Amino acid sequence: MSDYRNEYHKWCRDTYFDKNTRKELLELRDEEEIRDRFYRELEFGTGGLRGVMGAGLNRMNCYTVRKATQGLANYLKQQKGEKKTVIAYDSRHNSSAFAMEAALCLCANGIRVFLFDGLRPTPELSFAVRKLGCMAGIMVTASHNPPEYNGYKIYWEDGAQITWPRDMEILKEVKAVTDFSWVKSMCRKEAESAGLLRYIGEEMDALYLNVLKALMQEPEILQEGIQDLKIVYTPLHGTGNMPVRRILKELGFENVYIVEKQEQPDGDFPTVKSPNPEDEKVFAMALTLAREVDADLVLATDPDADRLGVYVKDGKTGEYMAFTGNMSGMIICEYLLSRRKEMNTLPENGAIVTTIVSGKMAKAACREYGVMLIETLTGFKYIGEQIRLFEEQGTYEYLFGFEESYGCLVGTNSRDKDAIGAVMTFCEAAVYYRNQGLTLWDQMENLYRKYGYYKESLHTIVKTGPEGAAEITGLMEEMRRRPFASAGGFGTVEFYDYREGSKIRLQDGAKEQTGLPRSDVLYYVLEEDSWICIRPSGTEPKVKIYTGTRGETQQEAEDRLSAIWNEVERRLGADMPDCSEGND
Repeated sequence: MSDYRNEYHKWCRDTYFDKNTRKELLELRDEEEIRDRFYRELEFGTGGLRGVMGAGLNRMNCYTVRKATQGLANYLKQQKGEKKTVIAYDSRHNSSAFAMEAALCLCANGIRVFLFDGLRPTPELSFAVRKLGCMAGIMVTASHNPPEYNGYKIYWEDGAQITWPRDMEILKEVKAVTDFSWVKSMCRKEAESAGLLRYIGEEMDALYLNVLKALMQEPEILQEGIQDLKIVYTPLHGTGNMPVRRILKELGFENVYIVEKQEQPDGDFPTVKSPNPEDEKVFAMALTLAREVDADLVLATDPDADRLGVYVKDGKTGEYMAFTGNMSGMIICEYLLSRRKEMNTLPENGAIVTTIVSGKMAKAACREYGVMLIETLTGFKYIGEQIRLFEEQGTYEYLFGFEESYGCLVGTNSRDKDAIGAVMTFCEAAVYYRNQGLTLWDQMENLYRKYGYYKESLHTIVKTGPEGAAEITGLMEEMRRRPFASAGGFGTVEFYDYREGSKIRLQDGAKEQTGLPRSDVLYYVLEEDSWICIRPSGTEPKVKIYTGTRGETQQEAEDRLSAIWNEVERRLGADMPDCSEGND
């Protein structure tokens, strides 16, 4: 009998697992489903847990949450300083239950916990970690994944997600918990009466929003034109509803229209297939409402309100134009840099931080304004890490950070992407440009004319199960062995293998260190401001392929991007048969 079958029978028989869990497992008839639930433990990655909910080792459930949290508790107890944590959760099914399971496990280990009294966005959790002087934080969320998923992310005392080497140290402790009987827990009333479990709420909300409002460049500019701006907003059944509406109201925005059918928190996300603001399909209801009220902006946040999706109205055609994460990031970036230059508040050591797969227009903007551009590995935790390093080393002043996957951060009070702050600054910029007779679509076209037509795309190859994982590994190894010599007619100038920490110049074979952490990522610098990046997803069974280029006109950029992707697709199709690709 295979190992997965042994583990399956153990879960079915052991009274440690509750009756509903055992019943769910005993009713399974599909052998592949049983295998998928037990062929491995749910992977505790470098940021935490994420997976499909259900009974089994390879699922998100109260047992896997407790087990992972016991590993975290063991690590926290080894550290110097006061052992305090804060936990928040979003609107997904079981989020509040998982948050309580994690809290009671930590409390049973003698670690004090501040638990939010209701659902809250990720950026507020990040803010609360530092405000409360906690050693760590946990956010229970699966971000923008489909409704069957849940997970949690771990934050450290600087308010950012854990990075190397701490992530690997925590991972080691989690793996060391090899028996569920080692996991500690206690009843809620006992934790409360012992002073180990406390609840936080409105007071933290007010502190968080007040800090955001203080980040506005010129609050007085909103006094003119704010009454005319019309905004349609959808929280996509998530945590953004109350904080987004509250901050806009307190700033004086009156014409804010909410998509009623997507207003209330609902873990089923009944109006969308997946609550992802990167997917144009989730905007269907919002765009209908926008046309009814003649809105200027259409905004959507994901369930934990760290990502912002945007449509803006083109004043010339009346059409609503979709913004990618790179485009909305650059609107905010240019606004902040230009305003601070005008007001003489742009520091000499200012820095913009993006990731290696984000749009390259930021490089041109940084040259224009004389600030440093720093690129990190994919994942906003690396942007948060840079803020800490700036402070510790006294090198740069953080000005703004963004990534292509619809996340950005204004200010440093949170250390993760913040859709609430992004909504505020995006709307502030909209009023500023409106007062100059410009829509945000006009301003985006101005940026293209100023810096060039930068275009990017993202495609995915999905491969599920253990065989899929092996295929993904094989694909990455093949791309490593045989780098692209060219793509779309553009020769490869440099090849980065971040797993090996190396950068190779193809012309002469010269080799250097990348200077970034090790990660299974391949990056190809092509001629003519073009590039390709390939990496496995850290949370889903897929490979992500990013491409980018620049043209003097929109058509030239689109043609170049298409040519690059067509060649990449041919190569990947040859190296991985039956791949299924699609925009992600």
